[in-house]
Parts: sequence; C-alpha cells; structure tokens
Amino acid sequence: MIDKIAVGTDGSPTAGKAVEFALELAEQCGSHVIFISSYKPVDENRLRREQREAPGEVQWKINPAEDVESTLRSAEEMATARGLSWTSEAREGDPADVLVDLAEEHEVDLLVIGNKGMERRLLGSIPNSVSHKARCSVAIIKTT
Repeated sequence: MIDKIAVGTDGSPTAGKAVEFALELAEQCGSHVIFISSYKPVDENRLRREQREAPGEVQWKINPAEDVESTLRSAEEMATARGLSWTSEAREGDPADVLVDLAEEHEVDLLVIGNKGMERRLLGSIPNSVSHKARCSVAIIKTT
C-alpha cells in the first residue's frame, strides 16, 4: 500500500511530468501527496527592487522564497482539482538533500522525481543522488 507519495518539483516542464505521474498514482492508490521543493533565496537586490516596484497590497508577498511558493501553489491546485489530499513544503538547500530529508521527515512510501540530469556522466545529478540517498522507494520518471 502506498499511503504517502512525495514528488519533487521546481516548476519546470519536466518536473511537471513527475507531478502529473504522482497525481495519477495518488488517485489510483488513494494516497496523500506531498509536494516538495528546494530553493535558493531570491537575490537581495532583486528582492528590494521588486518590493519597491510592486503595488503596496502585494509587497508582503515578495519574499526570499517567492519563486518556490508559486511552484508549490500550482501543484496544490492540480491536486485539489482532483480531490486529493496534499501537503507541501519547501526548504532552502541542496535539491537532492532537501528531497531526501523531506521525504524521510514526512515518512513517505514513495518519492517521485523526474529523470532530468540522470545521465551518469554528469556529476551532481539530482536524480542519481536521490536514488542513492533515499530511505524510501524512488520512482524516477522519464520526463525528457
């Protein structure tokens, strides 16, 4: 039984394929979905510039993690539209480490990620690192 499925997303079209796969599997298994992402804070100069230029009523939305928040909101909306229960969490740090750590903290049964960068000749491949470090099962989805 797969009760909890985590899926890593960065908002890219290839990550969107992994999200879609995780949502379809969650529907079939009646699983709870956890959207996870890592981020690097928005550059301080960019942050200040965007806050100055934004209308007053939205300035509070501009923060160091603003890019990842919109990525997670999009995935959450897709899950809600399908009637699935979900959770989402983002954390600053190395993508592979964040995905593995959050999957473990949420005690997921399956971690779904895209294969982009899976080629063995590339050092630092996120899917490769995750597949070796994760304590849960990992599904690497063909996205390219």
